[in-house]
Amino acid sequence: MEKIPLALYIIPSVIMFCCGVYGFITRKNMIAILISLELMLNAVDINFVVFNRFLYPGALEGMIFTLFAIAIAAAETALAIAIIVNIFRAVRNIDVRDLDKLKL
Repeated sequence: MEKIPLALYIIPSVIMFCCGVYGFITRKNMIAILISLELMLNAVDINFVVFNRFLYPGALEGMIFTLFAIAIAAAETALAIAIIVNIFRAVRNIDVRDLDKLKL
């Protein structure tokens, strides 16, 4: 069985991260921004696992760190969606441009 080169793991991860950055910068909807942020975090998690596999093939620290990162990202997503729901209740819109209406 042939070894898959490191670049074949890193290139899709870089593409995912760049798509996430593009979506984060260009989108005005908070849900789309949150999805883009999660895409970037998943690209980083892929890098953790790949570098752990290539640098320390017998160790599991990268895998465990990735599991913690996924758990933290899930908690962050739940908190962000709760904030977005509260903003929607106040403004009736979740566009970033309309957040200045929250000022007193």
